Amino acid sequence: MMSDSPAQINFNESGSEVTEQVAAQTGDTATINPDNSFAATEKTEVDRAALAELTQQIESLKTQLEERSTQYMRIAADFENYRKRTSKEKEDLELQVKRNTILELLPVVDNFERARSHLKPQSDGEMTMHKSYQGVYKQLVDSLKRLGVSPMRPEGEEFDPNLHEAVMREPTDEHPEGRVLEELVRGYYLGDRVLRHAMVKVAAPKEDSPATPEDQSSSANS
Repeated sequence: MMSDSPAQINFNESGSEVTEQVAAQTGDTATINPDNSFAATEKTEVDRAALAELTQQIESLKTQLEERSTQYMRIAADFENYRKRTSKEKEDLELQVKRNTILELLPVVDNFERARSHLKPQSDGEMTMHKSYQGVYKQLVDSLKRLGVSPMRPEGEEFDPNLHEAVMREPTDEHPEGRVLEELVRGYYLGDRVLRHAMVKVAAPKEDSPATPEDQSSSANS
């Protein structure tokens, strides 16, 4: 029969032996470890340190990602600007080549037009030659039209230095000063740009003619 007297604890024994005796006398099978609280505290500190390090790594990666994104956007913008610039330079170069080529052909067109204004076919042979000539001229003009070339029509317009080049001035009182009276050398557009200025004759104010001696005598007698 088991005694109901309080458990006897020997304080001279080691802590582990005391624990074993208490557990045996009370029938408690749980193991009491005085180091459990310290170990749990130490584990918590390790977890906190690991979490702090992980958080720091995440923030560092986010910063790197933002920097890479900004760098990528800058490179993309630079490339787009480069693409637009090279495309514009290519278009300008192609236009300049076309312009120079057409300018070389315009004197040929001028000669065709001068010859057309002077030719007066009389016989059937001359008419046949004239028609052949007209066919070549029309083919040349149609080719220029397909390239975007169009002639100016300055007669009767106000003189514009951006479009016209005044090579003659004709005093007249029939037209206001600065009005284009005649196109001497035809001007042309290439698209919406001036390909060649038109050489024109411009109206100038008519000066009063000097009085003759007869006029002066008549004026004095009156």
